[in-house]
Amino acid sequence: MTSLPIDHANAAPPVWTQPPRTGPSWIRILLGGSALWMASVVVTFATRNANLVPTIILAGSFLVPVTFVAYAFRRADPVVTGQRVFAAFVYGGAVGVLGASVLESVLLAHASGWAYLQVGLIEEAVKLAVLWLMARRLPAYTARDGMVLGAAVGFGFAAFESAGYAFNALFTSSGLSLLNLVETEALRAVLAPLGHGLWTALLGGALFATAARTRSGRPRLRAPVIGWYLLVVLLHAFWDASHTIALWLMWVLTGTPAQWTVLGLGELPDVTQTQVHLFTLLSWGLLVADGLVGLMVLLVRWIPANRRPLARARAGKAVP
Repeated sequence: MTSLPIDHANAAPPVWTQPPRTGPSWIRILLGGSALWMASVVVTFATRNANLVPTIILAGSFLVPVTFVAYAFRRADPVVTGQRVFAAFVYGGAVGVLGASVLESVLLAHASGWAYLQVGLIEEAVKLAVLWLMARRLPAYTARDGMVLGAAVGFGFAAFESAGYAFNALFTSSGLSLLNLVETEALRAVLAPLGHGLWTALLGGALFATAARTRSGRPRLRAPVIGWYLLVVLLHAFWDASHTIALWLMWVLTGTPAQWTVLGLGELPDVTQTQVHLFTLLSWGLLVADGLVGLMVLLVRWIPANRRPLARARAGKAVP
């Protein structure tokens, strides 16, 4: 039997198919982690055992970020290994928080009206640097993998940051407040999917897509990446400024002449219950609006990227 000749020069590059990922699903992680966190809260309230407070902080701060990273990891290509995702999560959290803290203490010593924008510039730059560090030795790059690895870095940052906020919420002027800690963790857990993980996923997709199109096939800080960086900085800054904007809108919409007089003196006037409810509604509305804008941008980029298989080019570079 005669075999057919194969034209190796014109043969299509082999496609790296995505093997099934092993390990617990994101649903099991979310349900199991939620049960653990709630059990820790109930037992701590019942026994007043302060040794359980770290368990509440860690379980509550890491549950949602870990869940979303597990969800994203199952959609990555084989070049994005579990070890690399784990490293991106840990380094994105530890190095990201430390780096941002040092830079903010130095550069924001004299805070101004631009502080929200400056914080966004610093924190997104630190996360981008960590992402580049985690991605520089990959054999191939696609926007989809960039989003997955970027999400790991961003959610790592969010987890460590939330742990810090939860710890600070424990201390109040009237002593330790376990209820304040639990409320802070619950609120940040609800908002976590629309924050750091989302922003860095957008940035990672842009970084990897640019790398796939360049001749060197390596991540570089080019114009498209800078453009996406500025976009996520604006989303970040608006997110941080939402409470201030909500407060300003509340005064504009419902402020009385007497309240404006007190504000003009540089003091905060007494507010009505209606104004409190309006401020809460505006704060949540602005946060949700900001998150939805980022989510829509992610979906516009994710859906096309998810349809492109990862292939090996003849020269060992990724096919965009």
